[in-house]
Amino acid sequence: MSGDDDLPQDLAHITPAYRRTLWIVVGLNVGYGLIEMVGGFISGSQALKADALDLLGDGLISLLGLLAIGWSLAWRARSALIQGLFLAALGVGVLATTGYRVLVLNQPEAELMGLFGAMALVVNVAAAAVLIPHRTGDANVRAVWLFSRNDAIGNLAVVIAAGLVWWTGTAWPDLAVAAVIAGLFLQSAWSIVRDALADLRKATQPG
Repeated sequence: MSGDDDLPQDLAHITPAYRRTLWIVVGLNVGYGLIEMVGGFISGSQALKADALDLLGDGLISLLGLLAIGWSLAWRARSALIQGLFLAALGVGVLATTGYRVLVLNQPEAELMGLFGAMALVVNVAAAAVLIPHRTGDANVRAVWLFSRNDAIGNLAVVIAAGLVWWTGTAWPDLAVAAVIAGLFLQSAWSIVRDALADLRKATQPG
């Protein structure tokens, strides 16, 4: 599946340092993603559940990115394409679930929502920070960075939503943030798929 001729010109992304960084990202996201999903069910927060899905997806995608290191450009592009489609599916799922919650509106517990959201923010800022030196490269590398960046942005939005839920006494801020996170999923998914297709065309060009 791999070949020396197909390896990226910038070898920084296949170094042991990048591998260690991805293992850190996988551990942070999967570990806290499971915790935050439990918090989402306990607090009744749709935004927390959406963010937990993003965390778990990010962890799995980072693991796929780790496995793809050293693969040929074509296979790395296919890996990124899978990541983009997975992120798009998450976005559609969050939108559908949020729409359902609009019909059966329940107010989440703002205090728990804010607590879990703040903890997730710390986790994701840490994950994004270690990826900053590795945010450029092929579609596979950029996909991992976009997932982690989205997590940090989503967590900040969840914390803000928790404050608005507490202030307004309604669930609408929570649902609005869940919809915004879903939109961020879809925008990033489009970017990842576009880059992956471009890399795939480049890898399959004759000569």
